[in-house]
Amino acid sequence: MTTSKPVKVPDAQHPITVTAQGQHVVATVGGRVIADTRAALTLQESTYPAVQYIPRADVDFSLLERSAHETYCPYKGDASYYSIRAGETSADNAVWTYEQPYDAVADIKDYVAFYPNVVDVQVRED
Repeated sequence: MTTSKPVKVPDAQHPITVTAQGQHVVATVGGRVIADTRAALTLQESTYPAVQYIPRADVDFSLLERSAHETYCPYKGDASYYSIRAGETSADNAVWTYEQPYDAVADIKDYVAFYPNVVDVQVRED
């Protein structure tokens, strides 16, 4: 199967770094903890705000529902999405993951990220 999707490699004009966060990261929605980890990765892409990627093992998937929504990034690959269904809180496509990321960002495989306008992701000193 061939694809017509462009594939780009990070470079000096569009750098991407993935580094261990090294601190406690907690994600909450509607006051409810949806993820809690000390193994988050920080992805810094070009001039965009840094994004915390949290291991799937540290996410409460009982609060998530897989959606049919997908997007494509020429640097990272195909993204799949989850909607949040946590009691009174409902947010469509608020969580994304790259299940088969491109080699340049392979470290984010088996991690998820959250839209900051929906989920409060805090990096804690504790």
